[in-house]
Amino acid sequence: MSFQPTPIDVPVIISVPGSGPTADSTPTLGAERRITPSWTVLQLKGKLETMTGIPPSCQRLKLKAPGRQDQWLEGDEQVLEIYGLSKGCEIEVHDTRPPAARPNFTDLSSVQKYELPTSTYESLPNSVLAWKKSQKLGRFDPKARSPEELMREQAQKDVEEVKKRGITVDARAIILPSSPPHIRRGTIRFVGPVPTIPFAGIKPNPASEDDESDAGVSSSEQQPLWVGIELDEPLGKNDGSVGGQRYFNCPAKTGVFVKPDKVEVGDFPPLGLDDDLDEDMEEI
Repeated sequence: MSFQPTPIDVPVIISVPGSGPTADSTPTLGAERRITPSWTVLQLKGKLETMTGIPPSCQRLKLKAPGRQDQWLEGDEQVLEIYGLSKGCEIEVHDTRPPAARPNFTDLSSVQKYELPTSTYESLPNSVLAWKKSQKLGRFDPKARSPEELMREQAQKDVEEVKKRGITVDARAIILPSSPPHIRRGTIRFVGPVPTIPFAGIKPNPASEDDESDAGVSSSEQQPLWVGIELDEPLGKNDGSVGGQRYFNCPAKTGVFVKPDKVEVGDFPPLGLDDDLDEDMEEI
């Protein structure tokens, strides 16, 4: 009996054509795999199923070899070595199933998601929550202040910032940090609490439709303060309203709410034609 050497595996590119309307559609899969030439076409299809998700009975394989015409691998019992596999070859795996019969693995909306119940998570001994409890961190710290206390402290800081910076309605101001040419300037239109902007740990308290005088705020001493500014240019985020509650009026995309420590009051004239000409001269 003559000695027969073991066939040498051949590195081949495995690809799956895209599902687009043109032949140039981007492939949905492209990976290099080593193939043994002594395999049959059916054996190869069985191994490709784990890569492509296409059942062997629905696969049709096309061999692309440099310098040769493309050919289909017909006959499941045929041995691959008769097709002259060589390094640089590519095998396209075509799915013969109708598009409607193919599973869509990219559509996550059809996948049922598991949600761990809160009670179950809280009972786990090796969770992040359990570690925080053991280390007495965050809300488990007996010395930690409540969100209400933190909010009152922030409100007091805001009041001091407003007084220190001379922030008043109708004053001109710029938003910090600002550096040319990215300087947002405008007119202060509102100074006060904005309960529709949530504070960490406290649910927003929007005003009712019948009460527009205080926007649902009991006292500015208990609520953090915000400065509403109407910008000279449409570089803002709103029209003076937040969370369905209006605090001042201005054109769309010119309103913005910032904290008092981000406001600098001063003689900042509105942007006009003269400013544009000066900027153009500086760029020449």
